Amino acid sequence: MIGQWLILDLPLNDGYRAKEMPTSTDFIDISNVAGSVPHQLQVAVCVAPADSGLPILQQYFNVLYKTYGPQKWWPARTRFEIIVGAILTQNTSWRNVERAIRALRRERLLTLAAIAKISTERLATLIRSSGYFRQKARKLKAFVNFVREQYRGSLGRMFRTPTAALRPQLLAVHGIGPETADSVLLYAGNHRVFVVDAYTRRILGRHELAHTKSTYEELRRLAEKSLPFEVQGFNEFHALIVYVGKHFCRPRAPICSACPLNCFLVRPIEGAL
Repeated sequence: MIGQWLILDLPLNDGYRAKEMPTSTDFIDISNVAGSVPHQLQVAVCVAPADSGLPILQQYFNVLYKTYGPQKWWPARTRFEIIVGAILTQNTSWRNVERAIRALRRERLLTLAAIAKISTERLATLIRSSGYFRQKARKLKAFVNFVREQYRGSLGRMFRTPTAALRPQLLAVHGIGPETADSVLLYAGNHRVFVVDAYTRRILGRHELAHTKSTYEELRRLAEKSLPFEVQGFNEFHALIVYVGKHFCRPRAPICSACPLNCFLVRPIEGAL
């Protein structure tokens, strides 16, 4: 148990006083929250977190998991669909990716063999909703060619390769950067890696756990060394960070008053609600 917690379901435009809470920090006022957050938010109110002796990131995970439970991410039917989603989600929203994946599924193109056969031009048209569609079509083709050439078209054979060997290979594929490579390794391949995204960087920076100029690799190593998790733990933690980043730790006007991590803040965030 980390500190004391009360789980509340808070409809927008209301304030609630949690009568069971022992301190003056028990009042949550979200009357000024913009309409870009869900109609119903389940919020964990943190009160004086105890010094549990656990690494701070593990405390963050415990709080978020207690509040929101398993996220069941990545939403996909197959490993290859996860990989396609990881490539298509670069520089766009997941809603746009879903539209592209539905188009590919409708055309029965969510397999390595199908992507290998279709023309790059036709593929680009089908994934247009994901943005940068011509570039992403070439990236999908490059990945498929890599698997066919290096692993005889077998994702199973590819993912049986040790992480230390496979990760550099993925990073050498056209269009596969660190975040995409680690998403592929973690979510599609069940490799023990931590995915660092913009939400992770923003939360760690605002909580003064990492420098704003820290590199991707520095943040990845920090998380992997700090968290004694296996694959599923990294999977859930990344998904929970994405949830907090989307709904609370926004680029502008973050909603710190309703965030389950608010009591871990070293100092107030300027412009926060």
